[in-house]
Amino acid sequence: MSYKTDIEIAREAKKRPIQEIGAKLGIPTDDLLPFGHDKAKVSAAFIKAQAGKKDGKLILVTAINPTPAGEGKTTTTVGLADGLNAIGKNAAICIREASLGPCFGMKGGAAGGGYAQVVPMEDMNLHFTGDFHAITSAHNLLSAMIDNHIYWGNELEIDQRRVVWRRVVDMNDRALRDIVTSLGGVSNGFPRQAGFDITVASEVMAILCLSDDIKDLQKRLGDIIVAYRRDRSPIYCRDIKADGAMTVLLEQAMQPNLVQTLENNPAFVHGGPFANIAHGCNSVVSTKTALKLADYVVTEAGFGADLGAEKFMNIKCRKAGLAPDCVVLVATVRAMKMNGGVARADLGPENIEAVKEGCANLGRHIGNLKSFGVPVVVAINHFVTDTDAEVQAVKDYVLTQGSEAILSQHWEFGSKGALDLATRVAEIADSGVSQFAPLYRDDMPLMEKIETIAKRIYRADDVIADKKIRDQLRQWEDQGFGHLPICMAKTQYSFSTDPSLRGAPTGHSVPVREVRLSAGAGFIVAICGEIMTMPGLPRVPSAETIFINDEGQIDGLF
Repeated sequence: MSYKTDIEIAREAKKRPIQEIGAKLGIPTDDLLPFGHDKAKVSAAFIKAQAGKKDGKLILVTAINPTPAGEGKTTTTVGLADGLNAIGKNAAICIREASLGPCFGMKGGAAGGGYAQVVPMEDMNLHFTGDFHAITSAHNLLSAMIDNHIYWGNELEIDQRRVVWRRVVDMNDRALRDIVTSLGGVSNGFPRQAGFDITVASEVMAILCLSDDIKDLQKRLGDIIVAYRRDRSPIYCRDIKADGAMTVLLEQAMQPNLVQTLENNPAFVHGGPFANIAHGCNSVVSTKTALKLADYVVTEAGFGADLGAEKFMNIKCRKAGLAPDCVVLVATVRAMKMNGGVARADLGPENIEAVKEGCANLGRHIGNLKSFGVPVVVAINHFVTDTDAEVQAVKDYVLTQGSEAILSQHWEFGSKGALDLATRVAEIADSGVSQFAPLYRDDMPLMEKIETIAKRIYRADDVIADKKIRDQLRQWEDQGFGHLPICMAKTQYSFSTDPSLRGAPTGHSVPVREVRLSAGAGFIVAICGEIMTMPGLPRVPSAETIFINDEGQIDGLF
């Protein structure tokens, strides 16, 4: 049996005007800034007016470590929200915007799949409402103003060897990781070593996603540390006087984007930090807005629960005063097989033993999530090749972990395939059993916070960090930054820093290569192993098969 591709299904969507979608949440037409007929931004004035309303229930969707077999976290997020609406609940979605990097690199799109998608799929995966372009421009304006300040006499006495603000572009481009700028003579400035990160790793992206409003945004932008003097004293963005103009560039980007699912249910799509190199959550402003307007808000955190969910709990929830009422952990039979040692080419035939072997990865994520005091439900995202016996093996294993697994067929059937999952998740969210608490205290030393994450979430034996890194962390503590949470930059493919170690490895160490202070965003980034903040394209990038067909439609996104 042949199935339609995601983009074919998305093209057939019977979308409603965005004003109708806003009306479902009580958003007046005048408070929607439309981008065409199917996208709109929600006004800051309307958001501010919702402050006194009671919050709905917050449901986090996360997943096991990603495998080439696919897990379907966004697909499950969409299917669950559609399922909640189908059983009579008032539910909305909050997810991140897609980066052009993975879109043209490996993923080819990030709007869900099958009959559980957010539309317009093509727009969301490409330029959307221009938020990422605004973030890129604001970030690089600051870069330009730093170099301009140095060129015109360097009144702030910036030590050019200690400029820590890199440039960004929303593309995978390994050639830009380490560069030399200002070559070509006196008129071009002073040559120095620099580099690019991908836009989703930008501190400006993190700031936009963690700010409560436009005033908070400007304050946080001003708090960015861009360089140091020879005496190691910091120089801030506000010293360069760039924070005001950056805020102007970001004013519209700060407003959440409203779109819809294939079943015409509301979806907020706003912000997009990666979870392997940044904090991996959609914006605080969109989540808080959705909680005021819907009884249930289904959100997701990037990659596996060891990265996205950990940062959702320890960074986003801590900083925004949020607490999840239920966590849905997405897994697939195919991914269990891969974790059990089966090659991708051999995933078709039934292999119950491999499923059981691979469940160790799932079990560790369940235990980790429970350590935050939250109830966990496993959603088995169904593939048509799964056998009943394989699905039952996962269900039986999850029971031994003190949780429950529910088969969900939203990819194939939309909301009709997610009714059981939606019903159970609503029951748990309504029960009030969640006793959420972050993993570590604010006043814990920074190195101890890193060790806590490495040992309790990754189950590492120790953390390897040389004296220079430990001294840097102590210096930041002395400067008043010791209360900040940690944002681990680590491979998404394993609990360890070795992407080839699947399952639930033990006996490994976590090497910390570099630490970066994001004073505006309000966290410390610990870069571990070989992870790069500027990815490269794969040998055969998705961009090679993305094109406009004879009907004028985009093909190749999936």
